[in-house]
Amino acid sequence: MITAAERPLRRDAERNRQRILDSAGVLFAERGLGVSLDEIARHAGVGVGTVYRRFPDKEQLIDALFDDRLGEMLAAAADSAEMPDPWEALVHFLERSMEMQVKDRGLKELLLGTTTAHARIEQARQQIRPIVAALLDRAQQAGVVRDDINVPDLMLLQHAIGESADYTREVAPEGWRRLLSIALDGLRPDRRRPSPMPAPPLTEEQVVCSMREWGLRRRR
Repeated sequence: MITAAERPLRRDAERNRQRILDSAGVLFAERGLGVSLDEIARHAGVGVGTVYRRFPDKEQLIDALFDDRLGEMLAAAADSAEMPDPWEALVHFLERSMEMQVKDRGLKELLLGTTTAHARIEQARQQIRPIVAALLDRAQQAGVVRDDINVPDLMLLQHAIGESADYTREVAPEGWRRLLSIALDGLRPDRRRPSPMPAPPLTEEQVVCSMREWGLRRRR
């Protein structure tokens, strides 16, 4: 039988767990998966021991935090597969995927990394990949995407744009959309009619500022 004295303790434990997850979500999104449990504890305002009691290792914390987010990515891929136009379906997935990765560096690292330590996360990646392959194949069969493009090309494309987004996030947080538009035109067999740019080009001053901010972040 649960005593009245035990109930507040359980509520406190659940509040601490949520604070840990919230802080991990913020730090992973801003700085990637290299953040330590000690840093998460400081951000959450709890003791390190509290974090380790709830999540004995960082892999368990990552699993708990990103299970839902990878589910959202899987849903985006499934929604794209339901779109009738093959080109629009592929574009929709790439845009939605990049939006989520730019917003969350940790998610980007999980999707494009090589780790197999997280069984549920690896399962989600394996579910997403065939949907993306089907989107690409359908677009190629319709003649709207070059037939020499494969899924690894799309993965590398997302990685390159994601790195550029990190590089310019302080001066042009939407600048990555311009590069995605250029890349999408490059996927087309017929590139005589370029797509309108969704974002303005960076000025030389913004590029210099991006270089400075990038260098500062690497030294932290």
